[in-house]
Amino acid sequence: MTKTLNVFNEIKNLRERYYKVSVGKDALIKLISEAEVAEQVYNSNAIENSTLTLEETEKILLQIDLDRFITERELFEAKNLARVVAYIDQRAKEKELTLELILSLHKMLISNIRDDVAGRFRQDKEYVRVGSHIAPPPKEVVPLLDEMLIEYNSTIHENIIKRIAKLHLAFEYAHPFVDGNGRIGRVLNNYLLIREGFVPINIKFIDRQKYYEAFRAFDEKGHTPIMEEIVGKALTNSYHKRLAYLEDKKIITLNDYAKINHLSHSNLINKANRQTIEAFLEHNVWKIGIDYNKQ
Repeated sequence: MTKTLNVFNEIKNLRERYYKVSVGKDALIKLISEAEVAEQVYNSNAIENSTLTLEETEKILLQIDLDRFITERELFEAKNLARVVAYIDQRAKEKELTLELILSLHKMLISNIRDDVAGRFRQDKEYVRVGSHIAPPPKEVVPLLDEMLIEYNSTIHENIIKRIAKLHLAFEYAHPFVDGNGRIGRVLNNYLLIREGFVPINIKFIDRQKYYEAFRAFDEKGHTPIMEEIVGKALTNSYHKRLAYLEDKKIITLNDYAKINHLSHSNLINKANRQTIEAFLEHNVWKIGIDYNKQ
């Protein structure tokens, strides 16, 4: 509880800095968001066992031919998710999150992949399993999602980390769709963050083991702290990245930063993973922003 509160207070400070330096920099903010789409798509699909690399994902989104054969499914998973990411970045502040909107996002995501289930919740005898977790029966999907939205909207007084973590866990517990639950769940996180004036997060593929651990802790004991830690670090990371660009800092790798300052690279990586320094992951490389006069 105290740990989450401390992270939330840090995020409040970062958010205030972000708002101050973002004035008049809409074009740069748009560039950052556009450049981040491929990473969002790569990480979310990789968590779901896509074989595409980040570089291959970027090529697909730029309509560049790949050097190897990939399935039609993987092709549409990349293109469709990119469309969804771009859509919510533009529309999140316009529309409240409802079940109808969730269905619309799902149809956009799954079209040309599973048209038979795109844009609808599980029904009849459509049961699904994720690891050892067997999702609730189809008839419970809508009531569970209604409860999820009511709880989220009625806890506006709580910090955003706890609210997003709980909603994400509840959504994935319900597993409302035959296909695409993980990707849509992570999209909903960002829809709500953007809607409430925060920056979007990117849950990384390299954190997949801990991410799954968070679901197990919730399924077995109703525990949310692991997911709160993941959301908190991801949100801090997003602010660190944006502030480095918006505050006109020089972006260098953490490895170069270690050499310049005669510091232990491994120690800096540990601090970056804990987000106790203003480092951020970009293209799977840890980077940090430094003032030009401190080189």
